[in-house]
Amino acid sequence: MATISMIGLGAMGSPMARNLLKAGHELKVHDIADSAVDVLVADGARRASQKDLACNVDVVITMLRTEEVVTEVLAGDQGLFLQASENTLFIDSSTISVNTARTLSDQAVVAGVTMVDAPVSGGVPGAEAGTLTFMVGGDNEDFIRAEPILKDMGRSIVHVGPAGSGQAAKICNNLILGVSMIAVAEAFRLADKLGLDAKVLYEIVAQSSGNCWALTANHPVPGLSPSSAANNQYHPGFSSALMLKDLQLSQKAACRFGASTPLGTKATELYKAFVDGGHAELDFGAIIKQIESQERNC
Repeated sequence: MATISMIGLGAMGSPMARNLLKAGHELKVHDIADSAVDVLVADGARRASQKDLACNVDVVITMLRTEEVVTEVLAGDQGLFLQASENTLFIDSSTISVNTARTLSDQAVVAGVTMVDAPVSGGVPGAEAGTLTFMVGGDNEDFIRAEPILKDMGRSIVHVGPAGSGQAAKICNNLILGVSMIAVAEAFRLADKLGLDAKVLYEIVAQSSGNCWALTANHPVPGLSPSSAANNQYHPGFSSALMLKDLQLSQKAACRFGASTPLGTKATELYKAFVDGGHAELDFGAIIKQIESQERNC
């Protein structure tokens, strides 16, 4: 078993940390929210200040909201890279830009530590069940070190390629997810206008070519998918703010590398309007409300 530190105990980080405890690891935790730390301490973790988080541990896991925070926490003037012992393994499971992940990997090497980017897919249910997919970027030796730790939090651990590749896979995945959620929302609003029963259409599409994760696991219409946040007034889940962030990362990457993503561009516009309208913390499936608000008679 390893000695692990984890910083970032939000909706995803907390259940991930709990699964590390269940696996028998010694765990130090830190978060700006004391209440989140208290819960993990009650489960057997040790409280640590950010200053002491990387001291005398084998692995440091970060699960933070933005790349600016990740950069400051890891590589700032008082960053964890400077605190850590030589060869400490850093696993960043935040979703950040490809370029930032590569820059941090280079800075880790200079500091005498190692790092992989390992963003996740599976949402809060996957984090709670320990069935997340980890998309890992980094050297093969570092992946081999990270894999057994990641297996205690996830079901599918994929080495995508060198540093930044995990983030590249994540933003491509979430580009598909954002667009497909909008497509499902549009189709079921149209079905409602055409007088179709939503449950009947769900049964048809779930067995047809339109089937997708947004339909079966997180349907934007309440009462159709048992695990959907729509059944809980769109309490996330995966928030619309985070979906917007990931879509914006995809668009920055598309611009930087010259890729054409017309549907991704439109999806980003729709989620931005929804978030700017005060719905940032609703699950991304609540985008159906934005679709409904734009309905018109032709």
